[in-house]
Amino acid sequence: MFQKPSLMLRIAVGKLVGLVFGLVGFFMLPLFMPDADIMFRLGILFWYTTLGAVVGLFGVVSYHPVLKLPMPWWFRSAFFGAWLNFVLMLFLHDRFMAMLVNTFGAGSAFNSAWWMVAEGAIVGLVCGYFATRFGGDGPETAGR
Repeated sequence: MFQKPSLMLRIAVGKLVGLVFGLVGFFMLPLFMPDADIMFRLGILFWYTTLGAVVGLFGVVSYHPVLKLPMPWWFRSAFFGAWLNFVLMLFLHDRFMAMLVNTFGAGSAFNSAWWMVAEGAIVGLVCGYFATRFGGDGPETAGR
């Protein structure tokens, strides 16, 4: 769509898509976790906005310098989305565990907080798709 690849456009599009996911989480969280306070909800809003920005930022790296392997946009996006949600689960495992048990029940296969890592991969893929679609991909986005 745009002629010249741009890193700033990639980051902006990634942040915008992440903001959309964050707003969905902000407004839907009270349905799944009625005792979620405003700080937790704002944290989710800002977390997914940041996730989109990080996915957009790493659009510059299309080749792993150590392993000498190509890293397409879909791999990078899913990896960084899953990684960031993995780190989030290390800090907030108990809160998300309570939310998922409340939503799906104690005996469900979906009551593990680690499912949020898979959600991060999916959100990362969506952010990466739109960032690549509108902002380009690879080192040329850095303006070299």
